[in-house]
Amino acid sequence: MTPLAAVALAARSGGLARDNGAPPLIGRRASAVAASALAIGEMLGDKMRSAPDRTVPPGLAARLVAGGVAGAALAPRSSRASAAALGAAGAILGGYAGLALRKRAMRRFGQTRSGLAEDLLTLTATTLILRAGPKRPGPSVGREGDA
Repeated sequence: MTPLAAVALAARSGGLARDNGAPPLIGRRASAVAASALAIGEMLGDKMRSAPDRTVPPGLAARLVAGGVAGAALAPRSSRASAAALGAAGAILGGYAGLALRKRAMRRFGQTRSGLAEDLLTLTATTLILRAGPKRPGPSVGREGDA
């Protein structure tokens, strides 16, 4: 959920290209708040021993959608479909690769410490990707009539 939260916050603050492929809804305050809450909830829940693997069908479905929306938002509107497909594929691949790496790290460092390291890596990579994007003043998408 972190990439989805990141693009929603970027859309709110004008950090996406003007011709981005994001759905207009993503730039609304409610979308940014909801996506951020989901990302925080995922990060907190991931440290719990009862947390399911990220490759269970509901988790994969959420990753697929979030990755697709994030991919589209980071690409020009003309490349929206292919960027969404790449974002979705990356999210699924990352889910399986991340699970394999996380299981190895958990055996060595425990669930909480490996989870915190994973969160730090995720937040750092997401920040670097968004900083590499275009900068422009004002909202990117979806703020018309937003209260």
